Amino acid sequence: MAYGTTLRLIARLAARPPAASSPFVLPSLFKRLGHAREETEALAMEERIWSVWMAHPNEGAQAVLDRATSDIAAQRYDIAETRLVKLIRSCPSYAEAWHKLGTLYYLLGSDDESVTSLHRALEIEPRHFGALASVGEILLARGDAEGAAMAFSRALRLHPHLAAVRERLAGIKA
Repeated sequence: MAYGTTLRLIARLAARPPAASSPFVLPSLFKRLGHAREETEALAMEERIWSVWMAHPNEGAQAVLDRATSDIAAQRYDIAETRLVKLIRSCPSYAEAWHKLGTLYYLLGSDDESVTSLHRALEIEPRHFGALASVGEILLARGDAEGAAMAFSRALRLHPHLAAVRERLAGIKA
């Protein structure tokens, strides 16, 4: 997938609704996150959003994602990749599975594969600030400061308390 395709998607994210299967609780969590005045409240909302993203109605699918996440943390990348690819084949609309696969590919230095997976996560869940921040990092590393700034700005509109993303954006603008 071309990086330009992902940049066009990011440019249109504000107008894209989440997948119909998106949990109903997310809009209220994002609203509270956006209005959080204190860091502790923002972190609590972020944790709740991540827990919703990690959840899946199929307990087996969620268990596979949990194991793959543990495999990534333990640097068992080949096992994590196998788990995630199989999971995505059986649950292609599981945005967090796509995000985790994108994260894995990022850790492996496979930027093209990472952006392809992150793109898919954003198609399903356009509010995925983690995927946006990751795309921003990849674009910045590739020398596309303008594209990175767009991804970082979009992530900050969704989650204004991402200090590292705010710092990266400030560095681009400096």
